[in-house]
Amino acid sequence: MLSTGYQQMDDTSSRVHGQNHYAQIVCNPYYTAYFTTPRKDRLTVLDVLRGDPDGESRSYCFNEEAFGMMAEFRLSKKLIGRLHELTSGKTLDESQMQELLDIIYPTPDKGKNNRTRIMEAGAIAAYHQQTDFPVIPILLTDDAPQFKRLTYEQALCWAHDGRNYKKLHPVVPVHREKLEKFLGRYWDYYGKLLEFKESPTPEEAEAASAEFDELFSTKTGYHALDDRIAKTLDKKSELLIVLKHPEVPLHNNESELGARAQVRRRDVSLHTMTEDGTKANDTFLTIVETAKKLGVSAYEYIHDRVSKRFRMPSLAETIEAKGVLEMNYDAGR
Repeated sequence: MLSTGYQQMDDTSSRVHGQNHYAQIVCNPYYTAYFTTPRKDRLTVLDVLRGDPDGESRSYCFNEEAFGMMAEFRLSKKLIGRLHELTSGKTLDESQMQELLDIIYPTPDKGKNNRTRIMEAGAIAAYHQQTDFPVIPILLTDDAPQFKRLTYEQALCWAHDGRNYKKLHPVVPVHREKLEKFLGRYWDYYGKLLEFKESPTPEEAEAASAEFDELFSTKTGYHALDDRIAKTLDKKSELLIVLKHPEVPLHNNESELGARAQVRRRDVSLHTMTEDGTKANDTFLTIVETAKKLGVSAYEYIHDRVSKRFRMPSLAETIEAKGVLEMNYDAGR
């Protein structure tokens, strides 16, 4: 995770002993890691990002960031005030967290959404302040809700946003023409962002931001298209992360390719049966896909480790070496 200032993430369906699970894929240009989980909610994604996919060491910090996030989650001022009185400045483990929630909501079937939001706010705040595991500054994903607010900044995939326009199926010929015309402008702008990444300047960033506002303020008279354009406009900060961080990709293809590898394995092997088998599957997929990115033979690497020869550098050492080399190359451009 330290090899780049951003990470990418996606998920796809998986099966364990006949039960639905989810394969969480975390990656950057140097590695792809797999974690199979029974859920794909925000807390599960957070556990994966902090290197604890089972959630065994999850903690909850109630600092000002946590209370601010509760306000963003639209919890009532009365509830936030009570939580402030009970928990301000404290860090709770899982059992203490559940005890707190039982005090606030003595009836188990009440306040389910609020319980979740309180846990999410505390867990995210704890993740941001801990120092045991790298805190990801930028996460590139699609716009699924479980990825939101986990990191300091979120980048959204342009390819995923563009697919939403493909879901429009105008019947009236003039509407089809308007959609085609707008999509032409959409992908022309995308091309300009690709050019910006090659030679970014503050002036070009300002111009690209202004052009985004102009393009996605377009009114075509085709209401479904206009609604879609307005939704893209609302995502400006996430779609234009590249203007502040040109190293961040415009698309999430890295993690989508990782998801396809998991799907191919699932098509062949159907599903795992045990917890150990699931972890072994995740481990070997991680090794194979990471080795492929690094130009290392996965077969030779696994043989080197199993035979205990250790003649090959670890994948982590190879990632570190490649990351340093590319950073030095970029600095010299």
